[in-house]
Amino acid sequence: MAKGNHSAVTEFILLGLTDNPELQVILFCAFLLMYLVTALGNLGLIVLIQVSPQLHTPMYFFLSHLAFVDFCGTSIITPNTLVISLREIKSMSFYACATQVCCFITFSVWELLMLSIMAYDRYVAICNPLLYVVLMPRKLCIQIVTSSYIYGFTVGLIQAVVTFHMSFCDSNSVNQFYCDDVPLIALACSDTQVKELMLLIIAGFNVFCSLTIVLISYVFIAFAILRIHSAVGRQKAFSTCASHLFSITMYYGTLIFMYLQPKSSHSLDKDKFASIFYTVVIPLLNPLIYSLRNQEVKNALKKFVVNRNIMFLCQNCFKHLRIYSTHKVLKVPTGSMSQLLTK
Repeated sequence: MAKGNHSAVTEFILLGLTDNPELQVILFCAFLLMYLVTALGNLGLIVLIQVSPQLHTPMYFFLSHLAFVDFCGTSIITPNTLVISLREIKSMSFYACATQVCCFITFSVWELLMLSIMAYDRYVAICNPLLYVVLMPRKLCIQIVTSSYIYGFTVGLIQAVVTFHMSFCDSNSVNQFYCDDVPLIALACSDTQVKELMLLIIAGFNVFCSLTIVLISYVFIAFAILRIHSAVGRQKAFSTCASHLFSITMYYGTLIFMYLQPKSSHSLDKDKFASIFYTVVIPLLNPLIYSLRNQEVKNALKKFVVNRNIMFLCQNCFKHLRIYSTHKVLKVPTGSMSQLLTK
């Protein structure tokens, strides 16, 4: 990073969503509640997939990683936003801001890749059901996810280094509730053409490639569903894709609105409120969408709850039986073995 950055700017001031104290309290409570529900939903989904043998398939393997990405993505934004909102001066150090930008871009790329991977997985499952296990072995699934993580981290690191190599000397007030590339570019007093071009090319490439995979996969899926003669079969095939399609529509729509538009069309105030949907609402909705609209997940959850209740009842029964037995033994008067057995 450039030497001038350290002498010119050592921290950034996050302007947040509003200056109104009453609205800040409402937003704090709303963000806290949404984060708790998001953490519970995504972590609960991961645990459910891990402990349910019937969910040990490639589809749910990728879904567990999508839940992991959603949880981590919102965790690098929301807790810090809640802490900063309680301060009188809403500042964030230079390196903390750089770290948040790197992590945010990394998790955003991971989300794109997971959605496209899940679309391809649905294509294989519906169009080649007999070869599904052969075409999507666990080793291949692990390699795909690992490669996605490496690529996403590389993109995030490169973008963050280029962003914070720029000079920030006129202002350090970021018109956002977290450190993001677009408002930081607006603050830079050095030439930003390279960064803007890089952001447009890399973001465009990632969105275009992942969206192409999604669209091609669902074109083949649509033809495969139309060839199914049974109405029940078509309904079942469509239901496995409906949740994923809804997530894709929300995520890509918000992403394109925020990043893939000309600089002249950008409004930081509009982007700021759109980013709430992107960083907080989508990670909150994803586990609910995949849970409420997926019969296999609901069945696994019911089975998990029933098994836990049975285990709890058995533990209580053994506990009370042990106490009862101990009590009876202590009450037996000293005597013959026959008297003890009679008791």
